[in-house]
Amino acid sequence: MLDFEEDNIVTEPDAATLPAAGARGGGFGAAQEAKYMVAQEPDDNVVATRTYDLSITYDKYYQTPRVWLFGYSELGSPLSPEQTFEDIIQDYAQRTVTIDPHPHLNEPHASVHPCKHSAVMKRIVENLIAGGSEPKIDQYIFIFLKFIGSVVPTIEYDYTMASATAGTGKG
Repeated sequence: MLDFEEDNIVTEPDAATLPAAGARGGGFGAAQEAKYMVAQEPDDNVVATRTYDLSITYDKYYQTPRVWLFGYSELGSPLSPEQTFEDIIQDYAQRTVTIDPHPHLNEPHASVHPCKHSAVMKRIVENLIAGGSEPKIDQYIFIFLKFIGSVVPTIEYDYTMASATAGTGKG
């Protein structure tokens, strides 16, 4: 083992290595001033995106999950209701999706109203069963988030779980 360690010692300086800050003396890089490369790209290549906090509560009246959204601008400031509705399909804005006080955070959030959730989820599950795949109970939240994605298409989820619907054979 000792022979192996001695054979693998690098003795010549590596040109890609920068000298330590404040290095002085007669070693490699002593005569050179430490220079660092800074990567710069034009600002027009940066795509500014809005972000959303998403929370899910259980609506006791409708006995379904209820989705709440709170948006932030590209600079991190909260979105106004009008800006939030820009990210929602216009057929749903101020009808299915409204601005309501969050039950736990006491702030106005965009909410996907749960009145149709159970009927839509039942239809989705029936289509999955008709397509030959019976969803497991632990898949419900993923299917629910895909349904919410049809209302708010600008929000991207992690789609690592595919589900086939009747007639499509695709997830």
